[in-house]
Amino acid sequence: MYEKNPNFEKYAKVNAVTSYFQVYEVYHSLIRNGYSEEDIEDFFEFLQNLCIDLDFDWIPQSVKFRKENKKRELSYADCLGYVIARELNIRFLTGDKEFEDLPNVEFVKK
Repeated sequence: MYEKNPNFEKYAKVNAVTSYFQVYEVYHSLIRNGYSEEDIEDFFEFLQNLCIDLDFDWIPQSVKFRKENKKRELSYADCLGYVIARELNIRFLTGDKEFEDLPNVEFVKK
């Protein structure tokens, strides 16, 4: 969403959640991709309002999920996000093709 991809526009105003770990990953990506400090801070502030507390049980679940899907080369943050969505009975929104064929995924082409 932070890259203003028109394919993500319809999701910009839906109820969503994320974790601090995913925000960390996004923040790093924004810096790496040369976004301005102002744009980064604006998006960072937006994401802070979506952060939820983690259930401690989600950590081992996400590690197991990553191990079970080792060939997909998924990031720790993405595995955690997937488990959070699964446990909260919500769809996991992603543009990462590695998740495209998994259950409970709302895949949006980048």
